[in-house]
Amino acid sequence: MSTVVEALSELLNFPETIEKFVLSSSRPNDGDHHHHRRSTFPADILDTPKEYVFYMDVPGLSKSDIQVTVEEENTLVIKSNAKRKREDGEEEGCKYVRLERRPYHKVTRKFRLPENCNLSAITAKCENGVLTVVVEKLPPPPKAKTVEVTIS
Repeated sequence: MSTVVEALSELLNFPETIEKFVLSSSRPNDGDHHHHRRSTFPADILDTPKEYVFYMDVPGLSKSDIQVTVEEENTLVIKSNAKRKREDGEEEGCKYVRLERRPYHKVTRKFRLPENCNLSAITAKCENGVLTVVVEKLPPPPKAKTVEVTIS
């Protein structure tokens, strides 16, 4: 059942919400993962007091292969249009006998950001196959003070 839900979710490209993930078990069965390869970036999201930090595995991709944007005012979008690069020693006219290390092709992940995000303070870095996106939180609104007025 979760495979069907995952397929529908990817097909319809529903944004995920940080506060509650509708699909709690979005991982394929560990024993069968090579048959159901998902074309997506696995993501961990850390909620700290000052920011949200997204960690995504992007093996083999460089920062020029990845695009990070905010759409529709509060949707964080991570895209890749990476193509397989020729390996060292690979020559014209050669062909692979087996090809298991498939790169991500036209992958898009969307995350709906909460209202307390500072959209002008988003940073991203790609290092050692991990994309880290940091979204700062806005300071909480000041609490309304209750002023007691004496009645004369």
